[in-house]
Amino acid sequence: MNELELTNPAGTTLSITGMTCSGCANTVARVLSRVPGVETANVDFACGRARVTGKARPEDLIRAVEAADYGAQITNDTSAGGPNQ
Repeated sequence: MNELELTNPAGTTLSITGMTCSGCANTVARVLSRVPGVETANVDFACGRARVTGKARPEDLIRAVEAADYGAQITNDTSAGGPNQ
């Protein structure tokens, strides 16, 4: 079994910091969607959360977001509310 098969294909939730507008959310969604193994990437600006499905490694997702000058960390909290509210 390779390393990608060990990740959670059901999805990963990231807390995203540094977004100031919906354009920022679109940028984060775009960079996440380009990470190998990502099937879908949905970013909620109001909640400051990104939901990513597929077999991408969480550290690759974080690295991609940080390369776009935003902050990211894995979170188990998928409830409403967040750093941008």
